[in-house]
Amino acid sequence: MSGACCAPTPGGDRKNPEPPAVRPHASERDRAQGLRAMLRIPGGTYLMGGDDADAFPEDGEGPVRAVRLSPFLIDATAVTNRQFAAFVRGSGYRTDAERHGWSFVFYALVHPGARHLVRDTVQQAPWWLAVEGACWQAPYGPGSSWTELANHPVVHVSWRDASAYAAWAGKRLPTEAEWEMAARGGLERARFPWGDELLPRGQHRCNIWQGRFPQVNTGEDGYLGTAPVKTYRPNNLGLYNTSGNVWEWCSDWWSTTWHAAERPETRRNPAGPPSGEAKVIRGGSYLCHESYCNRYRVAARTSNTPDSSTGHTGFRCAADLPRAGR
Repeated sequence: MSGACCAPTPGGDRKNPEPPAVRPHASERDRAQGLRAMLRIPGGTYLMGGDDADAFPEDGEGPVRAVRLSPFLIDATAVTNRQFAAFVRGSGYRTDAERHGWSFVFYALVHPGARHLVRDTVQQAPWWLAVEGACWQAPYGPGSSWTELANHPVVHVSWRDASAYAAWAGKRLPTEAEWEMAARGGLERARFPWGDELLPRGQHRCNIWQGRFPQVNTGEDGYLGTAPVKTYRPNNLGLYNTSGNVWEWCSDWWSTTWHAAERPETRRNPAGPPSGEAKVIRGGSYLCHESYCNRYRVAARTSNTPDSSTGHTGFRCAADLPRAGR
């Protein structure tokens, strides 16, 4: 097992067969209803990337660059446990964590009844425990249940699981450029989706770690783990929780250099490099803290392998605009 503090990866501990094909799609009615509920993001040019003084140069956050996007749709919130449960009921899908039998849980959140099911820790980040039976249905390990967190973001979903859900729902994962444009909420080069202050007028605007990581979380923002998807105020475009709460999968393969050169494919509807070993995740999570991982900034980025699942990674969907006449 390996990986950085933000995104542990199973390494060689999981074999990687392709997940089973998703059986029937959501009904046409449900698909249409889902598309109508999405936010329309107008096309245009925006400044992508950042040059924050406390950024991680090795992550490739820069350069700040003008990127032009076509209009698109995106969900206001991350996909919830309730929504994912409907997908599982309708498709019979089993996630990577379920098929492999374990997933990563933050040590302080492991259910008491699952402590004997810890099979390993991540050497570089010992607060991550590999817990047998942990999955989207039992986010803290056996003994916990998604039903108590129905309006929270689904977690323990790999990139492959997120892609399967999106296809079933008639949607897709957002590109990294789409995700960042929507997350910025129309603010140019702001540090956060709401501006440059972490606590404007002393108010918490996102679910991150308070206290001393990883020993003490004071929970001043109201949550020790995930928060419901509509917690805190949305940004100016109507998106909730694009800083903190859970990391969100994007469609792009990860690279720290592909986007640097000014070429048509990096500046007009960029979709990332053609191949890679890891996928982009954005937004940070409830475990981010300025002392070690301030990647809840809107320009911040990191990655994980497509089969990885953790208790702090989820996703939201995007979609192309419906064709005229449909």
